[in-house]
Amino acid sequence: MTADKPPKIIIVCGPTASGKSDLAIQLAKQLDAEIINADSMQIYRGMNIGTAKTAPDQQQGIPHHLIDIVDPEQLFSAADFIDVADRAINEIIARGKRVIVVGGTGLYIRALLHGLVDSPSGTEEIRAQLHQEADTLGHEIMWEKLREIDPKLAALTHPNNMVRIIRALEVYRMTGIPLSSYQQQHGFNQQRYHSLKIGIKTNRQQLYERIEVRVDKMLADGLLDEVKNLLAKGYSPDLKSMRSIGYKEAFGFLSCQYSLEEAIRLIKRDTRHYAKRQLTWFNADNEIIWLEYPQNFDNISSLTIDFYKY
Repeated sequence: MTADKPPKIIIVCGPTASGKSDLAIQLAKQLDAEIINADSMQIYRGMNIGTAKTAPDQQQGIPHHLIDIVDPEQLFSAADFIDVADRAINEIIARGKRVIVVGGTGLYIRALLHGLVDSPSGTEEIRAQLHQEADTLGHEIMWEKLREIDPKLAALTHPNNMVRIIRALEVYRMTGIPLSSYQQQHGFNQQRYHSLKIGIKTNRQQLYERIEVRVDKMLADGLLDEVKNLLAKGYSPDLKSMRSIGYKEAFGFLSCQYSLEEAIRLIKRDTRHYAKRQLTWFNADNEIIWLEYPQNFDNISSLTIDFYKY
């Protein structure tokens, strides 16, 4: 990667259940490309059904990278993602192939393209204090604390994302400045890669129907057994990975906190809410070209081919 001429990569993004994985595979076949995952949950080994990973037999011979690279108890940051994604991109390009980055984790995509915010590093003392507060008060109250001091960031942050919430509260307690202000000042103007961003445009009602179907399929495919297996291996339900959508609700049912019907309702509701947050994030990016898929596949294909011509 050179400063004057960054490598070209294609980004396929959009909300969950919009068809990103399938579009990326179809484009990869046409462009002789390989795929890099930019979904923060698909990095975890053993978490397949609840993260909607594309199984090896569904990848149609297209190499997929950054899937199953860490165990569920390991922390994995945006900085870690940049590091491993950079290496994978360099290796793919060195083989004469093209690169398609696909996923719905907007922070990963932005960090890969524009770098990370240079905000205060924090202290162990403040961090430990915030973790203690989270254990005592619970996730929802910590999220409310974030909403009070940084509503802009809170709107893009799930109440269960304690890593991000604690980081934002830590920065504010140290400086009195919201983390979103540091992000705005950063501007994300660095161009680490030359990218074409394709977002899958979806009708809201159709998206919700897809989410319903996907969740039902996850249950039919064995989501509960997957969670049982993770628990049997000793993974705590309090892990960040195990608190993600689908896994925490399945554990709630398995631990008799509520019925299976309620667990399914919660998974569907929380997935809809997550899709809304993804759309809020991506809609703020004016570089994304929004097109329906598969209806406009020919247009998407032409855009990507032209991208590599010039």
